Amino acid sequence: MKIKETSAIILIYCNDQPGIVANVSKFIHENNGNIIHLDEHVDYEEKVFLMRVEWEIKNFSIEREQIAEKFSSAVAAKYGMNWKIYFSDATPRAAIFVSKLNHCLFDILSNVYSGSWNLEIPLILSNHETLQPLADKFNIPFYFFPITSENKLHQEQQQLRLLKDQRINFIVLARYMQILSEDFIKEFQNKIINIHHSFLPAFPGAKPYHSAHERGVKIIGATSHYVTKDLDAGPIIEQDVVRVTHKDSVADLIRKGRDLEKLVLSRGIWHHLNRRVLVYKNKTVIFE
Repeated sequence: MKIKETSAIILIYCNDQPGIVANVSKFIHENNGNIIHLDEHVDYEEKVFLMRVEWEIKNFSIEREQIAEKFSSAVAAKYGMNWKIYFSDATPRAAIFVSKLNHCLFDILSNVYSGSWNLEIPLILSNHETLQPLADKFNIPFYFFPITSENKLHQEQQQLRLLKDQRINFIVLARYMQILSEDFIKEFQNKIINIHHSFLPAFPGAKPYHSAHERGVKIIGATSHYVTKDLDAGPIIEQDVVRVTHKDSVADLIRKGRDLEKLVLSRGIWHHLNRRVLVYKNKTVIFE
């Protein structure tokens, strides 16, 4: 089996204008890069151009540390691009925030420890001690931060200090039942992934599946998104639904809903890990 070469990935958005694809491709070609993925999209309503390009850097004539500077001066500045560069061999470090439910956490750990994801989990953080035994089984440090209305801001400051010390790149809220403050979110803009059921706003509260069952819903869903200061209204990464019928009990709805939550959250994390998500104007383009 051929080992995949290390690649560079650039995500771009800017005002739509002629020549962008040609000049990005020219920059890569003239420096001996081999493009392996190129996907672009134009939002005609906003007149915005969006692009993801990935190329092998094995024979690239520009040193890895100099690519960003050279691309900025040769291409990005000319078109006024918003852009970021990533490398496929870099292993992101994620903090997993949980409360009491374990289905999403189990799925994340399974993907990491099976080798399906290139991801490190230096810590699991929770406002309850319920899931510490699971963290211990996987030898992941577990940090307990009890949260009350009186200590919330102080605890968040302690959490941020811990995340900085551990060089955390992004956060996954794997059914973490706390609302993060605006100041906390600013420290990880478009780097906090959340999952919630798609009954909102119709069936909010602690028992949405019970309320949905009473109303006889026919579809339940889940949404993974980046967290913003507006609750459950951040840029959407992934969504899916499953049909239910009058034959399904509340327990059936909960089981199907949790299966869907972990699936949709995992897809969202996968897109993020593979640098396929580009956020602009509180929405996303997901490059395939």
